[in-house]
Amino acid sequence: MNDKIDFVVLWVDGSDPEWQKERSLYCPQSQNNGSSDNRYRDWDLMRFWFRGTEQFAPWVNRIFFVTNGQIPFWMNVEHPKLRLVNHRDYIPEKYLPTFNSNVIELWLHKIPDLSEQFVLFNDDMFLTAPVTPSDFFKDGVPRESALMDIATAPGPEDCLPHMQINNFSLLNRHFSKKEVLKKNFAKFFTVQYGGDLLRNFLLAPFQYFSCFRDSHLPSSYLKSTFTKVWEKEGELLENCGTNKFRSKQDYTHWLMKCWQICEGNFAVRRTGWGHHYELWEDDIKKICRSIERQTYPVICLNDSKADIAFEDMKKMLKESFTHILPDLSEFEQTDYM
Repeated sequence: MNDKIDFVVLWVDGSDPEWQKERSLYCPQSQNNGSSDNRYRDWDLMRFWFRGTEQFAPWVNRIFFVTNGQIPFWMNVEHPKLRLVNHRDYIPEKYLPTFNSNVIELWLHKIPDLSEQFVLFNDDMFLTAPVTPSDFFKDGVPRESALMDIATAPGPEDCLPHMQINNFSLLNRHFSKKEVLKKNFAKFFTVQYGGDLLRNFLLAPFQYFSCFRDSHLPSSYLKSTFTKVWEKEGELLENCGTNKFRSKQDYTHWLMKCWQICEGNFAVRRTGWGHHYELWEDDIKKICRSIERQTYPVICLNDSKADIAFEDMKKMLKESFTHILPDLSEFEQTDYM
């Protein structure tokens, strides 16, 4: 068995004037949470992503850094583990440029030389304490928490619940909920889910899956899962490519994660192994304390609120990351400071 595990991380520098100019040519007049400005702003934390990976996951095979061609000025592009991936390297030209993370993620299996086992990070997900390969894969299958949930909409402009419904309308066509739960009872109903286990029991009697809870943390994937789903539903997935920004008609990479769960092709991971934070002003001090204390090995810092004290919060986060990761990594040039 090939036990090599790659990391894939997506990044965009929303402050780049050339990128902003290109985005403005395609951006819809009416913005929603798939095209709003805060979705693309750069918190200048990417160097800490690489420091964290080097410090806390030295076992990683390769890192695929996926952008539209942007390269941070500080990056050591000669690092032997680093692979720079341009969108055009794996996404059909007719769908470029794209500002839609769903398009960028749905085609990941086409990245040349990507390992069968890989972990997908967004640029707001960080390692802040040591992790092992078994945190992401066990006996060749992804680690996951199978938590049933219901799709809800905070507001009419929110794309997410629509995308969840799209994913699960497709999944319910391919899988019988009754059979999935019967075959994988021990994986859905385990004490490792703690208080979340009750929701699984309450939602079990309903005929169809509504959605699975997504932790907004790095996702463990088998490349062969992407290939399989594309073989079965390629036309629907390819249609997403026409949406330059996230839309209510999209499917997401979570479809692949949920497919693995429905197949039973995962090993149970306890809930609480990482934590998802919303970058809100009222919570920023708590978030910074958590980083400095290394409370969780993996965190997500989700930028979901446009009207915040961005520069002040960015400064605080950089200071907290510097507290636990003060030294340059080998992924950084030595003379850029």
